[in-house]
Amino acid sequence: MSTKAAEGAAPLATRQRRRRLPTELSIFLVLVGIALIYEVLGWMFIGQSFLMNSQRLTIMILQVSVIGIIAVGVTQVIITGGIDLSSGSVVGMTAMIATSFAQSSTWGRAVFPSLTDLPAVVPILVGLLIGAAAGLANGALIAYTKIPPFIATLGMFVSARGVAKWYTKGQPVSGITEQFHFIGTKAWPVVVFLVVALIFHIALRYTRYGKFTYAIGANPQAARVSGINIEAHLVKVYVIAGLLAGLAGIVTAARAETAQASMGVGYELDAIAATVIGGTSLTGGVGRITGTVIGTIILGVMTSGFTFLRIDAYYQEIVKGFIIVAAVVIDVYRQKKRRKH
Repeated sequence: MSTKAAEGAAPLATRQRRRRLPTELSIFLVLVGIALIYEVLGWMFIGQSFLMNSQRLTIMILQVSVIGIIAVGVTQVIITGGIDLSSGSVVGMTAMIATSFAQSSTWGRAVFPSLTDLPAVVPILVGLLIGAAAGLANGALIAYTKIPPFIATLGMFVSARGVAKWYTKGQPVSGITEQFHFIGTKAWPVVVFLVVALIFHIALRYTRYGKFTYAIGANPQAARVSGINIEAHLVKVYVIAGLLAGLAGIVTAARAETAQASMGVGYELDAIAATVIGGTSLTGGVGRITGTVIGTIILGVMTSGFTFLRIDAYYQEIVKGFIIVAAVVIDVYRQKKRRKH
């Protein structure tokens, strides 16, 4: 290599390293910026600190943990180039069905009077199986009938909510055992979220499962030529997403000590928002669980900040929609820039 070529290669390598700075770092800086803005506005308009209130922060983390569990599954779906609109409805369906197997004999209106006081593992397994079954239906439709993910999961979105309402004719399911309620107490929802995030961070980054997931999202044709069974892998990804939605339903019901058919409404949009804010590309092939965790926290900080500033709830939806669109626009710009280089 000539001297001039070597001199030209050095700045190029430096620029490439700069471009390869972790996306999570910039997302984390956004999180810090939003938190500091709320802190300043808090002192200006409320006369209180936003960050120094441990009770507020605890409630915020508990609230976003369920969205975070769903978002971990949604992240994997979006990395493959798909989408999952059904997760919120699956939360409601699994919450209703799982809770019916977690009722105490002291509750006079048990759904199954002969199946009360069961060990907590029973309703947990039931909920996970229901969630996995919903994911299996989504994955099979998408992989083997070639129905667009938007349509397949939209169908499950409607059907799962219908099952949740039909299961007890719209009546809530209450009277759960202490064992089952324990899952939703104290910091356990947060622990579940972090453990799930850690497991799938490792799976996506260090295992063949993760390599196949990224390969399918980046270039399905190349993935098929390289020997990946795309259909079987897509089914696996959607089953995992359904399983995690089911787990979120279990945690939600355990925390609330009751299950209602309306549980999980809008959760799918929050999970998608957290995933996109966290840097996962809607075009597929790009995304990390660490980014999704930060995106989930950003969503929680924003929601908590609006409540803290006593701003009407409907503004939250307006801003959330704006942020999703802005995140997608930034992603499109980033992808174009990456292709140029």
